[in-house]
Amino acid sequence: MTRRLSAVVLAAGEGARMRSTRPKPLHLLCGRAMVLYVLDALPAPELDRAVVVVGHGAERVTKKLTEDSAGLGLEFVEQQYQRGTGDAVAVGLTGLPDDDDDDDERDVLVVPGDTPLLRPRTVAGLVAEHRQSGAACTILTARLDDPTGYGRIVRVGNDDKIARIVEQADAAPDELEIDEVNTGIFCFRRNLLAPALRLVHPDNAQGEYYLTDVVEVLADAGHRVVSVVASDPSETRGVNDRAQLAAAEAGLRERTNRAWLGRGVTMVDPAATYIDATVELAADVTIFPGAILQGRTHIGQGVEIGPGCRLIDCRIGEHSRLEHTVGNLSEVGADCQVGPYAVLEQGSRLAPGTRTGPFYTAATAAGLDD
Repeated sequence: MTRRLSAVVLAAGEGARMRSTRPKPLHLLCGRAMVLYVLDALPAPELDRAVVVVGHGAERVTKKLTEDSAGLGLEFVEQQYQRGTGDAVAVGLTGLPDDDDDDDERDVLVVPGDTPLLRPRTVAGLVAEHRQSGAACTILTARLDDPTGYGRIVRVGNDDKIARIVEQADAAPDELEIDEVNTGIFCFRRNLLAPALRLVHPDNAQGEYYLTDVVEVLADAGHRVVSVVASDPSETRGVNDRAQLAAAEAGLRERTNRAWLGRGVTMVDPAATYIDATVELAADVTIFPGAILQGRTHIGQGVEIGPGCRLIDCRIGEHSRLEHTVGNLSEVGADCQVGPYAVLEQGSRLAPGTRTGPFYTAATAAGLDD
């Protein structure tokens, strides 16, 4: 019988290095909250429960995910005191059912809420290896040319058996030379994870309960611990500051643009084209460099979006042409020519076939609103 699968998503951290009043999981990437991309990576068809551990800004995070995580039933538990990842997972387990006889026959994914580049196929591969190997714990690892800042995977014996994970601050000089690192993404047997967590102590440089210490507890008890090395290390990187946020945005934007190119959209320079993940484009749309499409913008077939356009929550009718146009919550009918240097204020509507001319402003244009 295939064991049931649950997930615990760790989204309680303060994110102090972001230097923001916005909770870290809610920082935006291509128009969506960062943690939503993590939820997208979970194997939804197999998942019977997903628990999100919240902490800083708990109410805001819970509200946002309740509104935007369509199709995925979520449970929320609060980690009131930030005492490390081990404590966060222990809190997360309280959100899983424990009142049935088959509860122990369950695998638990643990995923940080700040890894927005993580792909569904990578998570699926981790779960598949975990079940095929029969391991107590399967770790998603990565090999990095510069592993600074990451926990190292320590192997022992002729068979390179995983013995433990050592954090950078606690590593010996020879352990710092290891290039295989922990990504913070695990799959556990639940009936072994819970008791192992009770044996973890905060005897480390940070004085925290490390989830990584569970690996040594399980290995010392004779249980098998295995790893899956990520084929693309970049997708496992966490976001801890604004520079890493910008790097993740660039990665997601490249994926988004590549997907639209495959669906019949032309981009003169994809590297200089900015499209939120929430935007919809029809076939044969042409987008010139410097265009920014945000929010719930919808672009009809055959539209040409010229350079310098920024459209937020706009709807553009088919075969229209825009140049150096800024619009917000506006609608442009089919076969329009807008701009250059046009401003479509909130609620503006252009009838089909409209020609605005240059320096057009919604507030002074006849027939703009109704």
